[in-house]
Amino acid sequence: MKSILRLIVNGRLREDAVDETVFLIDYLRQQIGLSGTKQGCEGGECGACTVLVDGRPRLSCLTLAHSIAGRSVETIEGQVRPGGELSALQRAFHEKLGTQCGYCTPGMIMAAEGLLRRNPDPDDDSIRQALAGNICRCTGYVKIIEAVHAAAAMNGEKAT
Repeated sequence: MKSILRLIVNGRLREDAVDETVFLIDYLRQQIGLSGTKQGCEGGECGACTVLVDGRPRLSCLTLAHSIAGRSVETIEGQVRPGGELSALQRAFHEKLGTQCGYCTPGMIMAAEGLLRRNPDPDDDSIRQALAGNICRCTGYVKIIEAVHAAAAMNGEKAT
């Protein structure tokens, strides 16, 4: 059964007719065309589908779209700055070689973004804990941790 889902996606109000059994990842990818959020395991094990809901990381493959009605969702597409400039995390992942195949990257960036909003200068343990639910099969995580530190430093430079 479809009903109207109202929420904010990447800063824009959305009102769409959505089946009440649709998962957030399917709504984002199939219904509104935001394909940056990746579908990996479909069981909450890999973190590729991580988005931010009200600023907190959330697995979109386990979240019914209607369960977040009235809330704010941010996807990897929402991280790009006006004029197409990459966010600090996106730049850092690129510069520090934190991506290989890139499949896990959107989920890693969104989980890291959630961390940096709560803790603008995290240590290695905090980063590892924040990314613990995200699996990367290519990089071995060292470059990803370096990228999060670099993004924190970039964000700190902007604040001064």
